[in-house]
Amino acid sequence: MSSRPDVTMAQRKRRLVSNELTEAALQLLASQGFDAVTIDDIATTAGVSKRTFFRYFASKEDVVVQFLADLGSGIQQELAARPVGEPPSVALLHAVSVPAAACGDHADRALRVVQLILRTPALLARFLERQVQWREELSAELARRLDIDPAVDLYPQLAAGTALAAFDAVLQRWSDSDGVEDPVELTERAFAVIAPALDAATAPPERTAPPERTAPSA
Repeated sequence: MSSRPDVTMAQRKRRLVSNELTEAALQLLASQGFDAVTIDDIATTAGVSKRTFFRYFASKEDVVVQFLADLGSGIQQELAARPVGEPPSVALLHAVSVPAAACGDHADRALRVVQLILRTPALLARFLERQVQWREELSAELARRLDIDPAVDLYPQLAAGTALAAFDAVLQRWSDSDGVEDPVELTERAFAVIAPALDAATAPPERTAPPERTAPSA
């Protein structure tokens, strides 16, 4: 008899527990503050033991880091799914707009988490650390799409960094507005600023007309 269904059920159960822990942790951390919440608080709210918590996460920070990891992998996956011939600015705009839209669709929860990350030094440091990995992933995908060597051409790293800087600016503005501004609209405005630079670097060079010949003087 195959054990595959049992493995699948175990994976589903593990994912369910992980989601419950994540949800409980993010709600508590966002409402009470990072320093005020203990791992015991999270475990109790999720209805599990402290020992179970440590089977899934090493610390409170790791709960938020997992949230960030899912966010970053979503951007990379969306970029990979865009049409290959699409201008980089358009492809990157769509890739970044997906998590921005998700934030808008779940504004109450997402806003609290974003504000928690941006206003807690330890979490902000982990956020910036995680973005290094995001940049590498986006850079590799851009290099693949454009068929260029990232070890030679600076464009993939610069374009990925520029797109993520725009995303950071959107999150900061959305956080500062307490959710009043629309993150999708902010993303579109941000990319309107950076799009010319993103696309100009990949456009074929303009061909200049040869200088006109002048008749030799008599």
